[in-house]
Amino acid sequence: MPVRRNQNWLPSIFNDFFDNDWMVKANATAPAINVFETEKEYKVELAAPGMTKEDFNVHIDEENNLVISMEKKTENKEENKKEGRYLRREFSYSKFQQTMILPDDVDKDKISAQVENGVLNVNLPKFTEQEKEKAKKFIDVK
Repeated sequence: MPVRRNQNWLPSIFNDFFDNDWMVKANATAPAINVFETEKEYKVELAAPGMTKEDFNVHIDEENNLVISMEKKTENKEENKKEGRYLRREFSYSKFQQTMILPDDVDKDKISAQVENGVLNVNLPKFTEQEKEKAKKFIDVK
């Protein structure tokens, strides 16, 4: 077993522990996303520690895709006041955008989103059977 010969062993221990192959660093620009389906809706959960509702933009684009973007709009003034430094930092998102193709059964007029406990929750209600029938467009043949 190799022996450390320098006196500065503490930072090396932290680097060995936090920066190794078994603890793979996540992509800091891509927050974790969960998609959950029930009989009545789809739920999208996006992990966003430290983000507020003002940091998000959720919309439907011209191709009927769900677009979730976030950008931290506040300055990190309070971070400069801390009396230490990060040894490893994985949830410092500054800008992110994810586009998702929506299933045909999503009622786009009833989509809602809220931020709670560091998670953005987007609810995508499904059409009911009656609403699906109403949405069908019949064309008169002349």
